[in-house]
Amino acid sequence: MGVERAVLEVIALDAEDAVAAQDGGADRLELVTDMAADGLTPSAGAYASARAAVDLPVRVMLRLADGFSAGGDAGVTELVRRVEELREAGATEFVLGFLDEGGLLDVPAMERVVGALDGCAWTFHRALDHATDRDAVRKAVAQLPGADLCLTAGAAGGVGTGLPVLLAEAAALSPGDPGLMAGGGLRLEHVPVLRAGGVRAFHVGGAVRAGGWDGRVSAGAVREWRAVVDGTPAA
Repeated sequence: MGVERAVLEVIALDAEDAVAAQDGGADRLELVTDMAADGLTPSAGAYASARAAVDLPVRVMLRLADGFSAGGDAGVTELVRRVEELREAGATEFVLGFLDEGGLLDVPAMERVVGALDGCAWTFHRALDHATDRDAVRKAVAQLPGADLCLTAGAAGGVGTGLPVLLAEAAALSPGDPGLMAGGGLRLEHVPVLRAGGVRAFHVGGAVRAGGWDGRVSAGAVREWRAVVDGTPAA
């Protein structure tokens, strides 16, 4: 029996990025704005433009400021308003994740925002890598409707540091748990090790851009990642 095809998700800032990612073989996009703040919520117009440009699923970031706070009641109210705008524009997949001051899941904020998603699928992003208790946060996320992935490097410092944690968590996944998507300092050489350990989703951003975040997504770079993720790197 063959190994299931792994998912390659690419960060896009706009429709041009989206097209290049699709041309390179990405399976899905994470649409964000303002990478100087590590990725914030794009406008509904930016979503509509990217959505019209490609056939790929597009997950939209829900995040108002750098860090992992929802921003209190005012912030959650604004997030819910953004969800409503994005849903009206056609968005059906999202990325979010908020911690409280103790570094655990901000359950009230998460419940309000997830409630506004009304059953849409979503990824819990790298807030997990900054949690004070990863296991507690993962268990709490699993109780929320629609969560199907946790984007994680295994450690705040990136996959190079967190690789053993990723492998341990992948080995311990139970049926029904949100899957793991490796991302955050992910390098090509990490992929075969993670694939062998059971990780089936990979997330890249600056690694597929010529010149980092000031450059555009390179279809050729995405193609290289596609081959490694598939286990068939070019000679």
